[in-house]
Order: sequence, then C-alpha cells, then structure tokens
Amino acid sequence: MTASRAGAGLVVGVGACRDAPAEAVYGLVRGVLAELGPGAGPLLELATVEAKATEPGIVEAARLLGVRLRSWAPGVLAAVPTPHSSPTALAALGVASVAEAAALAGGGELLVPKRKSGGPGPAVATCAVARRGPAAGAPGDGTTTE
Repeated sequence: MTASRAGAGLVVGVGACRDAPAEAVYGLVRGVLAELGPGAGPLLELATVEAKATEPGIVEAARLLGVRLRSWAPGVLAAVPTPHSSPTALAALGVASVAEAAALAGGGELLVPKRKSGGPGPAVATCAVARRGPAAGAPGDGTTTE
C-alpha cells in the first residue's frame, strides 16, 4: 500500500514502549495491513500521541512505509471514544488509548482494534487501523512530520 495525500484511505494509530525497535513497529503494522489486503485502501499516515512522535522506532516505521507521521495532543486523544483502554498508557501519557484513539482522531471508522506485538506480557508496540473518508482529517489537524 502506498501513500495517498487526498481522498479516503487508512490511518494506522501506533503506540510503542520507549526505544521500541523500528522492526517491531513496522512488522506489526505491515502484518495488520497485509491481513486487510489492498482492497482496504491506501495507507494515508501513521498517527500517535505527541509524546511518542519522536520515538525512533515509530519515526522509522513511518519512513519505511513512505507515509507521514501525525501526532495528536493528549487532550484530543482523551476525547476520542475507543473500545479499549490501557491503565499503563493513562499513567504514563495521560491518555487511556494511544493506538485506537490516534487512528480515529481525524474521523473515520475503526477497522482493526488495538493489536499488540509479540506474545504474552507487555507489548513492545501496538497498532489499530481506521478507514478515513475523503472529508475527514483535514490538513492542520494534529501535527505532522514527513
């Protein structure tokens, strides 16, 4: 799936522990996108909370995927209704959801709820996928890096 700057497409919300390797973030995202298949639409961007927008693993995953990385303020993400919450994220970042809330923050429909990397125990990375329509997520919402 390649980047598209306009129109409908997919937004992948991502979260990761500090210093998570890019391979963990990228591998999780690629695996989920492969499950959805190309018919789901083009990947528009990765999205996360502001505090994670400079995490090297997340930044590198966006680069490898060829898409921008959008960051959202904690207050914006806290206002987004999500099906799952994390006490760990709430304590560390001030938001109960990173991946799902970041995927949904610009509007859209949740296609894939939060997925965790690895096996049992704490996840190194999480992601969730939303489908955004052409009118949602106007430029200027959130902060983006290319």
